[in-house]
Amino acid sequence: MTRHAHSRHRLLAVLSLLLALVAMALVPVPGAAAQSDWWTPTARPAPDSGINVTGAPFQGTDANGQVRGFVDAHDHLMSNEAFGGRLICGKPFSQLGVADALKDCPEHYPDGSLAVFDMITKGGDGRHDPVGWPTFKDWPAHDSMTHQQNYYAWVERAWRGGERVLVNDLVTNGVICSVYFFKDRSCDEMTSIRLQAQKTYEMQAYIDTMYGGPGKGWFRIVTDTAQARQVVQQGKLAVVLGVETSEPFGCKQILDVAQCSKADIDRGLDELYGLGVRSMFLCHKLDNALCGVRFDEGALGTAINVGQFLSTGTFWQTEKCAGPQHDNPIGLVPAPVAQQELPAGVAVPSYAADAQCNTRGLTELGEYAVRGMMKRKMMLELDHMSVKAAGQAFDLMESQSYPGALSSHSWMDLDWIERVYKLGGFVAQYMNGAEAFSAEAKRTDALRDKYNVGYGYGTDMNGVGGWPGPRGADTANPVRYPFRSVDGGSVIDRQTAGQRTWDINTDGAAHYGLVPDWIEDIRLVGGQGVVDDLFKGAESYLRTWGAAEQHRAGVNLAAGSTASASSAEWNPFTSFAPGRAVDGDAGSRWASDWSDDQWLQIDLGSEHLVKRVTLAWERAYGKAYRIEVSTDGTNWRSVWSTTTGDGGLDTAQFAGVPARQIRVHGVQRGTQWGYSLHEVGVYST
Repeated sequence: MTRHAHSRHRLLAVLSLLLALVAMALVPVPGAAAQSDWWTPTARPAPDSGINVTGAPFQGTDANGQVRGFVDAHDHLMSNEAFGGRLICGKPFSQLGVADALKDCPEHYPDGSLAVFDMITKGGDGRHDPVGWPTFKDWPAHDSMTHQQNYYAWVERAWRGGERVLVNDLVTNGVICSVYFFKDRSCDEMTSIRLQAQKTYEMQAYIDTMYGGPGKGWFRIVTDTAQARQVVQQGKLAVVLGVETSEPFGCKQILDVAQCSKADIDRGLDELYGLGVRSMFLCHKLDNALCGVRFDEGALGTAINVGQFLSTGTFWQTEKCAGPQHDNPIGLVPAPVAQQELPAGVAVPSYAADAQCNTRGLTELGEYAVRGMMKRKMMLELDHMSVKAAGQAFDLMESQSYPGALSSHSWMDLDWIERVYKLGGFVAQYMNGAEAFSAEAKRTDALRDKYNVGYGYGTDMNGVGGWPGPRGADTANPVRYPFRSVDGGSVIDRQTAGQRTWDINTDGAAHYGLVPDWIEDIRLVGGQGVVDDLFKGAESYLRTWGAAEQHRAGVNLAAGSTASASSAEWNPFTSFAPGRAVDGDAGSRWASDWSDDQWLQIDLGSEHLVKRVTLAWERAYGKAYRIEVSTDGTNWRSVWSTTTGDGGLDTAQFAGVPARQIRVHGVQRGTQWGYSLHEVGVYST
């Protein structure tokens, strides 16, 4: 062999050795399988519920850099900790395992005859087989409102089926807690909210242990949109904390007297923000010191009206609605179990059929709370607010172009959906049956196209609302198992836990694990277009949240400007001069003479781009008026007008125009008096 050939053989040997080492490095070693199927835990408790999904959860974004996936904008993972701790039976997780997590309340044994809340909400005598794991004979079920539906493994199945954002609303009601027979803890609402937040973090840690430690699991609590997008990019579930409670920060009212202060609101909002809460309701079920509520219907409405009296000393009060929007029909069906709680001689009142709106709107404290939420970049839930309160909240957000508006589960007047979208807000529909959900989705489809937004659902699981029943195995287009997830990457079969297997066709949406099955049912009933809009939901929700995070209050160009008017009402004790409308004092005002054709003119001092004018009316408001602009004080043009003004806080938004002078020109008064404005704002944004 020549020296050259020997060298060549030596080189080949070295190359072969290097290739062998590379190959060995690429071959999985025992125990490394979790790297290739990261979604499969290495230490799941045994026994446990099945997931019954195969295939990798999708990761990343679409070609346009947008996240993909569904958003549940309204769920209650921890409501078993609420209402005194015994209203919702079972837990979403337990260190002792599934048998401990999914067991009934002690007082429901042996036959459920003491399931009093079931009797109120579902009717009947409350009797049921109390055994959960492993038989699940009677629960969870689509019409059982007192049993755990959010077991962690069922949420995992929903995540595997394409859900990428979940809003966990921390929820309770002190009145329900106080009157319910069974409880094992305090009824203080804020104490319960703190506990539920803590338990959500504990659930995250519980899931992390299955995947190797902190930060490893698929359940990730997020506190800003950058975190949320990163979590979804990884293919995991971003969990956002919200609050839905009846008397937040102790802000109840007794005989119309508020039991909280502005300082209480500030402390409460700061505490919630520190816990990670980024969205909340200011009122829920009961009128409180912040706002009036949208009524409940039927027997449940009657029961809640009883709670309203027990909490506040007053029943709901109604009036004729001022506009086309109206609250839910007020509950008039008897609720004997609840009505027994009323003092002797006190009865639920009757209500006029044509009076469908709550007399209570947003209070001064409620307005302060809305402004406080905007200051902290939190999102405001409009559902459950009375028409009057929601309208005032819209006015406040529109006056600041604040996008953080949410309607998460169909509890806002549906005529206002476009008003939410105009702000940049997000809308989700309650988890209705496939037919009803699809019909409502199609009714609002044109609006979503117009504003280029996706759609969400609010399951409200463990929220005592009822969920879709079965369409039946004999329907013409049943869900056929197994089926593929919307992204096409996973195969989903019937869900099994213990000895029970659920089928959406015959069981309906019995628990959270059936969310993917319900979405498949929607695809079959409503078509792919409805599901496509839902698949864009996570991105749209995060856009709304992100816009709220980035919002900056505009500079009021009118503050301290020179003002003139067609007239000013004379009063020997106070001034109603034009300058009072631009002095920054919400307690002062300009007032005109008592006739229709009147105007207020503001000189900004120099030319500015103007896009928005806000008007804080006193009781003497303009029904018909227009906003006019000029660059020289002589030539005017109208940029916005209305004939349906209703007072309060109005916002006129229009395409940006150059202007030095702004004129509010009254055409028709809304009252017998003139026109009166506390403050006028002029903005370039």
